[in-house]
Amino acid sequence: MSESPILLTPGPLTTAIETRRAMLRDWGSRDPAFIALTAELRSRLLQVASGEGSHVAVPLQGSGTFIVEAAIATLVGPADKLLVLINGAYGERMVTIARRMGRAVEALRWAEDRVVEPGKVAEALRADPSITHVALVHCETTTGILNPLAEIAAVVAAAGRGFLLDAMSSFGAIGIDLSSVPVTALLASSNKCLEGVPGLGFALVQPAALERAVGNSPSLSFDLHAQWRGFETDGQWRFTPPVQVVAALVEALRRLEAEGGPAGRLRRYQENFDTLWAGMRRLGFALFLDEAVQAPIIATFRMPADGRLEFRRFYDALAARGFLIYPGKLTQAESFRIGCIGALDRRDFERLLEAVAEALRTMEVAA
Repeated sequence: MSESPILLTPGPLTTAIETRRAMLRDWGSRDPAFIALTAELRSRLLQVASGEGSHVAVPLQGSGTFIVEAAIATLVGPADKLLVLINGAYGERMVTIARRMGRAVEALRWAEDRVVEPGKVAEALRADPSITHVALVHCETTTGILNPLAEIAAVVAAAGRGFLLDAMSSFGAIGIDLSSVPVTALLASSNKCLEGVPGLGFALVQPAALERAVGNSPSLSFDLHAQWRGFETDGQWRFTPPVQVVAALVEALRRLEAEGGPAGRLRRYQENFDTLWAGMRRLGFALFLDEAVQAPIIATFRMPADGRLEFRRFYDALAARGFLIYPGKLTQAESFRIGCIGALDRRDFERLLEAVAEALRTMEVAA
């Protein structure tokens, strides 16, 4: 067992030693070497989603929520109206952000175990011509459910509205092709499927949308138009960047390319999920989602209905064995979550399953 625990969470997550090693160097943020590193970062992010020529990469200091807030504040203007498609907690957070930014916002909701339905989105857009933008969480981290991106994007494009995509839990593993799927702005962060460390969000945005957004943001730091113009002017960050986080993410992106890009990474994550689900099923656990809509990113398991298993004791028992899981985030059922992402493979999940079985025996919970 390594000194560091295995992180089976939606992020932060277990990173490769090479990625951590990239943080050992100090960088001058205005030095030509770091400016070149930033340029490589922006280029590689676009390559992951085939966004070269159609989008620009705008990184921003902070977590994934920071970049979502920056995008809503910048791209949704004071006279605009946002429709958020919700089947989990992160869609709800978008509504909260829009309201705090003073933007008009409506929500269209589905149950946490149901995907967003393109037909209902089309109906909502026909019924309300004042809606200018639509926002969707691609893979909702609340459950691991995967929403039908291409179909929803097509509906939004046909209606002539802007489309904001939260791809936090999908970017880098579940393929997104910006050359064929109409997305105004894709939002993600460094510390999920890209397997970097926390501290950096980024937006892949159509330049025309940024041009239209000049002066929209009520925030100085979160103004994506100003951030973009800064990069385009001199290649530099407007404010002090997290230089070690940038270096780690560039190394992580190089590793992603070496693994075969998102398709190669998805194969490993799928094997992780398949190993986890087969073993947890043998131990008596049930998935919250139907397998048809389950992404191999994070798995939500129902707590036994008879109350035999108490999450805190279960968490502590696994933590003592070197594995950190996540509590559930559902509104309708007691649950816990296990991430299948990070610098992990099938063997790590086989060890996890042994630890789960040992924990159940220790807690005198029959499998």
